[in-house]
Amino acid sequence: MNRKSPAHRRQGRRAAFAAGLVLALGLGVSTQVSAQAAVRAPAKAPAAAPQTVSGTSRQVVTRVADFYGAYIDAKGDYTDPDATLATALRKHYLTPGFAKRLAAWEKKNGADGVLRAQNVPARWTVTDHGAVGHSHEVVVTLTFGSGGTTQKTKLFVLVERYDHIIGIDTTSAR
Repeated sequence: MNRKSPAHRRQGRRAAFAAGLVLALGLGVSTQVSAQAAVRAPAKAPAAAPQTVSGTSRQVVTRVADFYGAYIDAKGDYTDPDATLATALRKHYLTPGFAKRLAAWEKKNGADGVLRAQNVPARWTVTDHGAVGHSHEVVVTLTFGSGGTTQKTKLFVLVERYDHIIGIDTTSAR
């Protein structure tokens, strides 16, 4: 193969093309990297600490928190409240005797007896309040509204030793 043969010229062109491509890519990348280095990255906002919720089976405060969380979710979905789920949760967590008393309270007061309100809270906290005889009391604090216009309601939830709710009241059983 001599220098003037077509095969030799093709190899030379390929080598020149490859060298040019590598050079162009190399310059492009180095130019891009230096351009990126010149632009300041926006300051990162401090990362919020991850939120943790924990519970233990057979722990009364966890059971009450599970009930209130699920119940508020079922009632508070304004686009599609789930009355069937709210009823099923009541049946699962409340004793039958208390469910009847609660229904009578609701009829008399025109409000949801679990929440002691006509609307659904924006936030809630659940705190262990200790043993009361053979039962256990848990304090549920419901926060209604938002911003500067909030109202808190404190409920005392009495749970029997078999983990069913036997009472919800605005005063402690102690």
